[in-house]
Amino acid sequence: MTTPTRAWMASIAAVAIAAAPLTFPVAARAESLVDLQELLSSNECPGCDLSNAGLVFADLTGADLTGASLVRANLSQSSLAGADLSGANLRGATLAGADLTGADLSDADLSGADLRGAFLTDANFDGAELAGANLRGAMGIAVELVTIEELLLWGNELADRGNYTGAIGYYSQALNIDPNYGEVYLARGVAYGSIGDIERATTDGERAAEIFSVSGDQQGYELATVFVATVEAAAEAAEESQGGGGGSNFGGRLLNLVGSIGGLLLRSLF
Repeated sequence: MTTPTRAWMASIAAVAIAAAPLTFPVAARAESLVDLQELLSSNECPGCDLSNAGLVFADLTGADLTGASLVRANLSQSSLAGADLSGANLRGATLAGADLTGADLSDADLSGADLRGAFLTDANFDGAELAGANLRGAMGIAVELVTIEELLLWGNELADRGNYTGAIGYYSQALNIDPNYGEVYLARGVAYGSIGDIERATTDGERAAEIFSVSGDQQGYELATVFVATVEAAAEAAEESQGGGGGSNFGGRLLNLVGSIGGLLLRSLF
């Protein structure tokens, strides 16, 4: 079957509009269908009206969507690697799990967009508007796109649910932004300790104590030193038990500190 041309689609749309009541929603929908057909057939549709379009799992690798309107479009799990979305309007768009590797999103409006779990490595966000965008779990996210407070909050939430490995990932990203943030080192130290990584737990705790001491935060310093002492004592107990239960005691003693450390983190953030 021959692929419909844009001219043919436009003719059908014009007949439909003439036969139907002349209302703006009908005209807008017809125009969107034509634009959608052009995008899917040629992978190019600069300036198109694709508002509210359903493009879940769509393969739009390298697509030209410069200046396109994708307001509230559903692009979940779609491939937009290398796509040109510069100047596009993506307000409220769903891009959860989408592959935006190397995509050009410069000057795009992503206000309120859902980018959870999206792949953002080498994506260009220069001049992009990201107010209210959800970037949780995004991969390859540039440090300038999130704040250290957001990363710390996300890490704490995962730690509260027992996902210490995920929490460590967020804490590490936060330290890429500010390598002198004592609360983050302490939080990551607790997470490392909770999965039994004694060496890293101790190193992070000692670094936190050093930062708190320099900044004059006595409460933080005392909490960090107590944490380090607890880790070291638990490690010694584990060695003495020769694996006969020391590991369990180690994890339990560290977890007892989470409540106190959580209070410090909340105090520092709020």
